[in-house]
Amino acid sequence: MKYLSFAILVLFAGFLLGCTKPVNQNSDVTIYIAKTIITSNPEQPKAKALAVRGANIVGVGSRADLTRQFKGATLDASFAEQVILPGLIDPHIHMLLGAMMYTKPMAPPWDVKTPGGVVKGLPDRASFLARIAKLENADTSVKPLVIYGFHNLIHGDLNRHDLDKITTQRPLIIWHYSGHDFYLNTKALAYTGVDASWAEEFEGVPLGADGQPTGRVYEDAVFRFLSNAGPLFLSPKKIQTGFAQLQDMFAKSGVTTVAEMGYGLFGLEMEDRFYAAFLGGNLRTKVYLVPEHRGFSHVYKDNIIPTINKMVTDTHASWPRVLPQIKLFTDAAFYSQTMRLREPGYIGGQSKGRKGLWVMGPDRLTDIMAPYWQAGFGIHVHSNGDAAQDTTLLAAQINAKRFANKQARLIFEHVGLMRPEQIAQAAELGAGLSAASHYVHYMGENYEIAIGERVKYMTPLASSFKAGLPTTLHSDAPLAPPSPLTAASVHMTRSTWQGGVSTPSERLTPEQAVRAITIDAAWALGLEREIGSLEIGKRADFTILAENPLETPAQQWSDINIWGVVLDGVKKPLSP
Repeated sequence: MKYLSFAILVLFAGFLLGCTKPVNQNSDVTIYIAKTIITSNPEQPKAKALAVRGANIVGVGSRADLTRQFKGATLDASFAEQVILPGLIDPHIHMLLGAMMYTKPMAPPWDVKTPGGVVKGLPDRASFLARIAKLENADTSVKPLVIYGFHNLIHGDLNRHDLDKITTQRPLIIWHYSGHDFYLNTKALAYTGVDASWAEEFEGVPLGADGQPTGRVYEDAVFRFLSNAGPLFLSPKKIQTGFAQLQDMFAKSGVTTVAEMGYGLFGLEMEDRFYAAFLGGNLRTKVYLVPEHRGFSHVYKDNIIPTINKMVTDTHASWPRVLPQIKLFTDAAFYSQTMRLREPGYIGGQSKGRKGLWVMGPDRLTDIMAPYWQAGFGIHVHSNGDAAQDTTLLAAQINAKRFANKQARLIFEHVGLMRPEQIAQAAELGAGLSAASHYVHYMGENYEIAIGERVKYMTPLASSFKAGLPTTLHSDAPLAPPSPLTAASVHMTRSTWQGGVSTPSERLTPEQAVRAITIDAAWALGLEREIGSLEIGKRADFTILAENPLETPAQQWSDINIWGVVLDGVKKPLSP
């Protein structure tokens, strides 16, 4: 009898529980509805609604499906007449370099969008020298003056004698658009300690017929030059201003994620101080850091990989966040014609008769790459010229065989030139391309002076997509504005700044262009399981646009109005 009474008690308790009003299990879910949602997920390319719980996406589909699935969720119609994209990603920028360049007076060869507005370009030598003279005259002090923006293919050759004609009263330093070259007047050579003896150690200090420096300082000599000229570039107040300006540009471009592709290059201790002091608490863009090999090897010697792994762990819940990746350099710069070329090398420009420079050439790259490959790191290689691609591919092929049981991810960075057979080899390695967004637009016509018909191999993104390579675009900011929509627009049109078209066969489709600035950009950073597409389980990072880019002419993408972003489920509008 007592067992029967117990059973009745259990049934009664169950009845009471059943009559109790159930707790709303979805009160913490927000369903965002939109005119269109472009997901970058090929299995579900479009949707009308997103369900978000906390910082993560928990549902993608129609409004009816999600409201039925998440009964009691909050319905947010803020974006009902707008378009949602995965958060736009710029996978290769330079925070510190940008802070330095954007706070300098400018004399660029073409119109440059800066935090303070557009600086008009100077399309010939006469206008460039006139701007330099005007900037020098406007500054009545005798302090050293640094001006950014010179490009030799547009402005002609430049040496200390040209700059001495402008001023002999103060150090005058002209910074090449590439960021890799400097041109000094006689006073600046003395101020920074550059003399003929530097040529014995550095290729980057050429001497003239008189046995004295021409005034150009570049590549392997730059680090010593900057150690002497540091205060001209690294003023904390200017860096703070530059950081704020960069973050504002990211936000206005709808960028949710960027990667500093050179952490440690200017000195880890100093960079960490700047990040801690100036990155800002109201995060509108996630900043990841990719360690640079030379900067880390200088400090940590043979202990680089354990150090990076510890940094990854230590920063997993803070910003900026270190990635388990490494940045290497095969060759030098595209803009200043020091990237490494196959025969016949350069046929014009300031490198005429030369092949360009190695940074980690055929005798070094394989061994430098090896421990990172063995550790399973993402390996980003600055590899610009076609000879550089040969060396990068060979190093990767050797290490892929050597460590066949390891899954290392190889990303070619910048890709100034890449030939069809090199794309095929990269595909066999499972590599990806992260191409500079601006080479074609700025140099698609002018670079013919330097390399002739080989411009057809410049950033061949359609060929890369066709071969199946994950393919993304980056600004390399400050060398181009950090605007993924602008980058995508340029590579759908292959337009040049003069109004022409460069290799139209390499144009991207709108769908490829969206992939390049979302999911493929996430892949390049090893973050494709977290961001880059709008899928269940991924971070709730998305960009809100006024128009659907897939229904907008390519040349108008950069004009699409941006409302702001949602970052980890939190709205971040541009206007309060």
